[in-house]
Amino acid sequence: MSAATGTRNAVGVDIGGTKIAAGVVDHRGEVLVSTRRETPASHPAAIADAVADAVAELATTHEFGPVGVAAAGFVDAARSSVVFAPNLAWRDEPLREHVERRIGRPVVVENDANAAAWGEYRFGGGRGEDGELVQDLLMLTLGTGLGGGIVAGGLLQRGANGAAAEIGHARAVPDGRRCGCGNRGCWEQYVSGSALVRDAKDLLRSGDAAGAALLAAAGGDPEAVEGRTITELAAAGDPGCARLLADLGRWVGEAVATFTAVLDPEVVVIGGGVSSAGELLLAPARASLAENLPGRTHRRPPALRAALRGNAAGIVGAADLARAG
Repeated sequence: MSAATGTRNAVGVDIGGTKIAAGVVDHRGEVLVSTRRETPASHPAAIADAVADAVAELATTHEFGPVGVAAAGFVDAARSSVVFAPNLAWRDEPLREHVERRIGRPVVVENDANAAAWGEYRFGGGRGEDGELVQDLLMLTLGTGLGGGIVAGGLLQRGANGAAAEIGHARAVPDGRRCGCGNRGCWEQYVSGSALVRDAKDLLRSGDAAGAALLAAAGGDPEAVEGRTITELAAAGDPGCARLLADLGRWVGEAVATFTAVLDPEVVVIGGGVSSAGELLLAPARASLAENLPGRTHRRPPALRAALRGNAAGIVGAADLARAG
């Protein structure tokens, strides 16, 4: 590989609540090689160490220039510090400084859902029926929490303080479930992978026969339930797990209807680990969207689709944003 070719590559790092995924991404949005680490969620310095270790591994096989870090939290307007993270131990964490010191390369920090939205917009689901890039896109990422990303007029919306599109922490249910951000009733408590697992545990503890297959798969321990197991059993035809995904899908549709009333996107992309459920999640979400969309008899609902780049969207978007500087 020539140096010129190598400098067109960038690294994207996606730091989530449970894992750190990193990859070398070329200018077409293709991930050339990837690696992952567990997230030491309660130790900020250890998170920076894990990122540096992943980048060092990638450097053994590929040349690349800047590094984009997608972080699950509120990122400041300078794209440098994580001001607050509900699910990680970041409070005014100067993440860019700490990672740059360890890797000796320029770093851009972006909110993880913003990065995923940009990755999907540029290289995934951000195209209309004519195959052209849409101008207005909303992305929801269903993982440990619920992230949001907005592209309006072809531009990523970051807000005055870098904290735009924190859809997961808008209020859905007054006085509802306690959220990691300190409030109650946030959308994240009803629309996320964590919400799916919590509801599954509640089903198993209730003794409902609908949870029999899931309880068996968890070795008889409700606390051992995992989201991917729910999806796998639902895909295999288990009605209890299909019902759990349908319930989550209805919440997704309500959320999309609410934010469509504000943003009027042409396309809504659903990403994060839960999006692997495909139509088991999306079909009930579309039905719920149609039922709850304001002015639904006089407007066309946005196209609702799964992220085409899947779990790579955050890596791809972070790398592209780093390349743009």
